[in-house]
Amino acid sequence: MRTVIEGATVFPVDRANSEYGTGHVVINHGVIEAVGEGSAPDLGPVDERIDGRGCLATPGLVNTHHHLYQWATRGLAQQSDLFNWLVTLYPIWAGLDEEITEAAATAGLVRLAETGATTVADHHYVFPQGAGDPFTAVVSAAHQVGVRLHAVRGSMDRGQSHGGLPPDSIVESLDDALHGTEAAIDRYHDPEPGSMVRVAVGPCSPFSVSQELMKEAADLARRKGVRLHTHLAETLDEERQCMAEFGCTPVEYAGRTGWLGEDVWLAHGIHLSDEAVGWIGNSGTGIAHCPTSNARLGAGIARVRDLIEAGAPVGLGVDGAASNEDGGLGGELRAATYLARLRGGPEALTARAAVWLGTMGGARCLGRQREIGSLEPGKQGDVVLWRLDGYEHAGIVDPVAALVFGPLPQVRLLLVGGKTVVEDGSIRTVSDVDTATALRRASSRLIRRAEEA
Repeated sequence: MRTVIEGATVFPVDRANSEYGTGHVVINHGVIEAVGEGSAPDLGPVDERIDGRGCLATPGLVNTHHHLYQWATRGLAQQSDLFNWLVTLYPIWAGLDEEITEAAATAGLVRLAETGATTVADHHYVFPQGAGDPFTAVVSAAHQVGVRLHAVRGSMDRGQSHGGLPPDSIVESLDDALHGTEAAIDRYHDPEPGSMVRVAVGPCSPFSVSQELMKEAADLARRKGVRLHTHLAETLDEERQCMAEFGCTPVEYAGRTGWLGEDVWLAHGIHLSDEAVGWIGNSGTGIAHCPTSNARLGAGIARVRDLIEAGAPVGLGVDGAASNEDGGLGGELRAATYLARLRGGPEALTARAAVWLGTMGGARCLGRQREIGSLEPGKQGDVVLWRLDGYEHAGIVDPVAALVFGPLPQVRLLLVGGKTVVEDGSIRTVSDVDTATALRRASSRLIRRAEEA
């Protein structure tokens, strides 16, 4: 099937820094066939022709860090820092099961798609006893919604009885965590170009995972040829704990346990010394920058400009909806820009650099820069068409600035592999009414379980 978008402003986010004032994008059998100025070339029969006038076309946004199950627990622990927030929410998450996880994941993915995301990395690390198969529930939700999923099979083996934060009831043994992770890779990981599901290995964090699990999980990931993901350097509390327990900073700990390298991307990376920024950049380790979540928890402002200049891949993440109740990805473009400027001044991050973070930066973090992240022939047909023809953006002559600085535009069209997922601001693959109903029931059931525990 060949789809032609014409008449839009096109910002491809390519190496040539191209921009087309009135351009075209052609997708054939899910792959981009042509991008350029003016009308589309005659490449053969056209199945669908889309009038893009008044719109901005960009690559689909890439969400590099999320916890979809948390959509069921929004609005709690509103004045807490990270550690107290976790202590409050872990007992509630102990009531998660497969059904609740799928309802929450579906709602979270719908919100992400409606705000421009075509690829989502989800870090699921909570596996309560008797909960069924919540990892499969996330994969199922992504299949229904129609977005690409990087499913990070998380794990925790360090409960409160061993000095960790989570209750013992939601952690696994070392062997169970490793076996469960390997089984998820064998069942779901698809390394083929254009694949819809890939699996990564993701022990949760230094304060909920043993050193043995960190090391053995890294070995497992490299033996299986998949990527590695974990939280790191999110708060000063974490740094103090690492210094007390291991005699080193979180980044030094990551290096000791095999968690620096081009196959690794880390969530947050806020509290970094100049030396640590250099280690991350020189090793090619990626950073998932989650500006709204970091601000909500008061965790700090990541050194995004410094990390980019050091050579580190940096992408954007929403993080779990329990610490970012908006749950959308498009708004992180502005949040990242504003926080970078609070830290480094008005030149710290441009509107175009913010879009790069949300597209190519994220693709690099996930190791998919040859497949997604820009609008170029041969790449996947993951495209967002943003509406800029309303009063909300009238008078902003720079369409990229309108996207980043103005109100988040309606998604006129979101294509994943050339297939329509969102049209005129609404999801087209699942029922938003059914999604809302299932989420309300799931959230109520989860809170009730916590109250009865």
